[in-house]
Amino acid sequence: MNIKYDFIMMRIVLPTDFSKNAWHAIKYATFLFEQSPCTFIIIHSHQVSPSGLISTINKERDTRLHEITIQEAKRKVNKIVNHLNRINKVRDHQFEGEVVDDSLLNAIGRIVIDKDADFIIMGTQGASGLSEIFMGSNTVSVIKHINFCPIIAVPNSYDFNTFNEILFASNFKHLYQRVELQPLLDLAQLRKATINVVHISEEEELGEDQLQLKKLLQNLLGEKNCVFEEFDYHPNIALKINDLTEKKKAGLIAMINSQYGFFQRLTHEPVVKKVAFRTKIPFLVLPEVI
Repeated sequence: MNIKYDFIMMRIVLPTDFSKNAWHAIKYATFLFEQSPCTFIIIHSHQVSPSGLISTINKERDTRLHEITIQEAKRKVNKIVNHLNRINKVRDHQFEGEVVDDSLLNAIGRIVIDKDADFIIMGTQGASGLSEIFMGSNTVSVIKHINFCPIIAVPNSYDFNTFNEILFASNFKHLYQRVELQPLLDLAQLRKATINVVHISEEEELGEDQLQLKKLLQNLLGEKNCVFEEFDYHPNIALKINDLTEKKKAGLIAMINSQYGFFQRLTHEPVVKKVAFRTKIPFLVLPEVI
């Protein structure tokens, strides 16, 4: 069957540490963009810490070990790419593999820039499986530092389902720009989903600036694409948003990573370290354009 696509070729960066959670995020990416031509770049960052010993013998040993582990990482990445080429049935999906000899942040940042990537999609936990950490320390670190590309964090328990609603959490304190919202609009169009803008009250009523920013957001998203809902104040934003995602049965929750936005609140609330923001659906973080 021939499918006509409305989208240009997307470029999706998929970090892997060869864990089950990373593989789950890779499968989710192919599901999310099943109706769009895509190049998926599977990347693994490989950086071996030096032993601290300075003898020539140990330096040579470290060099040999480094070369061996690099080759093993390349073998594993190639295995993933070959497997995806075998099992993926979408004609316009392409897969590439990259092993970068650098830190995770540098590796992702370099690939995103070199490949002009549209999205980063990664799991919320890595090989360590530390569920008590907010989305996984690597995931949060990438979101905080790779602030020039949209990032989707995928919970390892998420079961892929067709969805028709995306939650977009806003406090109407950010001057929205079209370019910031375009990835959200693209995903909504791709999945034929409505954008549900949810506002959790932090004041008795919206100020004049907030009303103007809300109107701007309505204009940018378009009346046909979105609905707006107000919710009462809750002392813990993380718990409230978790509750909303479960009640709404949306397929994606989105936020802008702005200085005064909900994402900053989530990562700074002390309770997050204890309760954690364990959304059961994928979490899209849109970079702020300054």
